[in-house]
Amino acid sequence: MVTYKYRAQDENGKMISGTMQAADELDLHERLKQEKKYLIQAKAQADKNNTKRLKSNAISDFAKNIGELLGAGVTLVKALRIISEDESIKPKEREVYVGLSKQVRSGVPLSEAMLASGDAFPPLFINMIKSAESSGSMDKIALQMSVHYEKEYRLNQKVKSSMTYPKILCVLIVVVVAIIMGYVIPQFKDLFSQMDTLPTSTTILLGISNFVKNKWYVLIIAAVVLYIFFRVLCAIPGIRYAKDKLELKLPVIGKLRRVIYTARFARTLSSLYSAGISIINCLQIARNTIGNSYIERQFDQVIADVRAGMNLSESLDRVDGFTKKLSSSVAVGEETGALDTMLVSIANQMEYDSEVAMNKLVSYLEPAMIVVMAAVVGFVIISVIQPIYGSYATIANSY
Repeated sequence: MVTYKYRAQDENGKMISGTMQAADELDLHERLKQEKKYLIQAKAQADKNNTKRLKSNAISDFAKNIGELLGAGVTLVKALRIISEDESIKPKEREVYVGLSKQVRSGVPLSEAMLASGDAFPPLFINMIKSAESSGSMDKIALQMSVHYEKEYRLNQKVKSSMTYPKILCVLIVVVVAIIMGYVIPQFKDLFSQMDTLPTSTTILLGISNFVKNKWYVLIIAAVVLYIFFRVLCAIPGIRYAKDKLELKLPVIGKLRRVIYTARFARTLSSLYSAGISIINCLQIARNTIGNSYIERQFDQVIADVRAGMNLSESLDRVDGFTKKLSSSVAVGEETGALDTMLVSIANQMEYDSEVAMNKLVSYLEPAMIVVMAAVVGFVIISVIQPIYGSYATIANSY
């Protein structure tokens, strides 16, 4: 039995939260249904011995090895032992796989063993394995999940590589400003001290320069404190919700983020639905993979609407944060009776759109950072040259 923390809706429409023990989410749904409650969201409170999430490429390799070994006729216990004895895996991964092997040998299903590993495996993977255990197609589902997480890993790597140049520019801006303020400007201090009056921009520049040169450690401490403060602040549910909502409303960036969130949801939903999982459970699992609390919170109403008999396309169309292409494609799938095929198609299309959107986002960041650098350097040049030209003009007028 697993302890679940759940959110449910009673027969009067009131939202209720609590904890309950059940064999799985379907069992939890049935237990709550007997109490005239309808499950909205559930999260297993598992043993947290291994709380660090495995990376997408590690999960992809694990799923691929499981699928290939099972497809070749190797038993699950032997397959897990082979994987855990691989010399190329990291020690932390080996601990997780050894733990899985021990539990499976004792008769525990693989999905429950994965759940007992804490946060090592994502809910999507666990539920797909659970579905495969019921249908007897674990090798095919595992290979499907391998492709899913390989695509996720490639997308994450593409995002990281795309952000490399903007990060270098950001560091370069900081270094250039530090050199100018801490070394270059002080060279003009004696010259400026001989002048009767200085322009406002020059006075500001000298003040900043003196602070950077003499109190540089204060800037470092302040930067660290601000970073920690914003991390803690964004961890507060209400603040995170407001931030995620604002992100979707920003010009240019908001539109691009909508595409990325839609692609992430579409891929997860297509993987779950094609494995034969009920649409309600698909929505409950897929909502947690979006990465935006503002969109995720709207799924309470989506799930309630689908339970009440509303079409999936119509309920998704009401979600503020998804592109209209998703609901339109789902509507076509519902009308033709090929929702699973349509979900795969829209997932592939949205993933391509998300890559294009990410490239656009980076293409906007690069010139913006160059403009910032140019503005800083321009301000310094004007502030230095302006009093010098002023002194030359004064000397010329005295003759």
